[in-house]
Amino acid sequence: MTSSKNIKTAITPTRAANYPEWYQQVIKAADLAEVAPTRGCMIIKPWGYAIWENVQDILNKKFKATGHKNLYFPLMIPLSFMQKEAEHIEGFAKECAVITHHRLVHDADGKLVPASPLEEPYIIRPTSETIIGDAFSRWVQSYRDLPLLINQWANVVRWEMRTRLFLRTTEFLWQEGHTAHATADEAMQESLLMLDVYADFAENYLAMPVIKGEKTASERFPGAINTYCIEAMMQDKKALQAGTSHFLGQHFAHSFNIQYLSAEGKQEFVWTTSWGVSTRLIGGLIMTHSDDDGLVLPPRIAPAHIVILPIIHHEEDRKNILDYCEKLAKDLRKLPYHERMIEVEIDTRELTGGEKAWSWVKKGIPVRLEIGNKEMSADSVFMGRRDKTYKERKSVARQEFLNSIVNELDDMQAQLLKRARQFQQENTVVIENRDDFYKHFKNDGGFALAHWNGSADTEAQIKQDLGVTIRCIPLENKSAPGKCIFTGEPSAQQVIFAKAY
Repeated sequence: MTSSKNIKTAITPTRAANYPEWYQQVIKAADLAEVAPTRGCMIIKPWGYAIWENVQDILNKKFKATGHKNLYFPLMIPLSFMQKEAEHIEGFAKECAVITHHRLVHDADGKLVPASPLEEPYIIRPTSETIIGDAFSRWVQSYRDLPLLINQWANVVRWEMRTRLFLRTTEFLWQEGHTAHATADEAMQESLLMLDVYADFAENYLAMPVIKGEKTASERFPGAINTYCIEAMMQDKKALQAGTSHFLGQHFAHSFNIQYLSAEGKQEFVWTTSWGVSTRLIGGLIMTHSDDDGLVLPPRIAPAHIVILPIIHHEEDRKNILDYCEKLAKDLRKLPYHERMIEVEIDTRELTGGEKAWSWVKKGIPVRLEIGNKEMSADSVFMGRRDKTYKERKSVARQEFLNSIVNELDDMQAQLLKRARQFQQENTVVIENRDDFYKHFKNDGGFALAHWNGSADTEAQIKQDLGVTIRCIPLENKSAPGKCIFTGEPSAQQVIFAKAY
């Protein structure tokens, strides 16, 4: 890609040179977020938060269409609640931030120090199953109260030692759905339904192909009977767990005494689920599509679809060019595009044309329109698409552009998904023996399909030797028996191994 003289035209370093640093520089160049003064946390800036708002808007519609209602629970959870479900607290113990005091006073040196111990410590929620379970025990009394389908958009805290913007931070934003059902079958159907919702969102909005599967016992959510997930492949060939849905059985129902009177007049325990996605999706979005010139955004999730860049070389032309741009923006904003109207930015900053265009390339906006005297006189636009090279910009008659822009955006969305799916397929291999498996992951990455006998010891050894984990047991092609490539023992089906974030 080229641009004006002295304008930087690529993210440094490139993906090939230093992928982790490239990722950080894409975030910086797109002005998505920055490291916060609070250890391990981030400040999400307007362009980054606008992406998250679109995630919320789209998923909210999907959740409500499937009968779920939003509410909100406190940030702080009494320690005693966490202690009621042993497996759950054990799974989160190392990540919990604990509040033990309230009120600040000055000590003898004039420094502010905590003054008053709490009667009971509070956990800043790492997840909310326990406090929601307590509420469910009051809200569910009869079979008529079921199913209970709720969701909250919230922040959580998990005390991470090694953090990376969007992918793993001490505090992050997410949604967590929680449901209660009369039967195990209904709860299982709910778990799989929400997994489908996540997969649909990832592929049809983020243009991020995913594999639906079940986690192994060692990778399950603490307290779950089954954990289902969607796994995506990033451009460095590592896996990213992009969303999870948990069938919790009756564990939390027994711990929090969530019972109901059945139609037959018997007291029964409910069956519960929980499911969630987080701002980690933005990290996945970045690593799935972005290139060495910066962020690339699929149109359906982009904060704005089009930026209009007035190119003004002579002051006497300013008013006419800006009027032309405003009229074009007004006409564009009348056009519906995939559940919302086309959103347009007009960049009137006093910058050179190349510098202005380049800043929007790095922000990943799908379509750039350069409008100068030439375009105004010809009643045209000079268009560039973010998924194409800078040299592929072209002049298009204004009315033709208005007639074709929705198709252009649809085509870009489809092309990004196609590219990402092709990359995933090209970097997925089937491995038939242990030696090839070890050789593969010492020299390469991606997804490896291989038979495994279900042994946690084998799983742990592979992780220790290679840093490779079983990402999921794919839900498709369940019946594919063979022999474990590590032990020679029978294996019900192939599983997906990969290095992961």
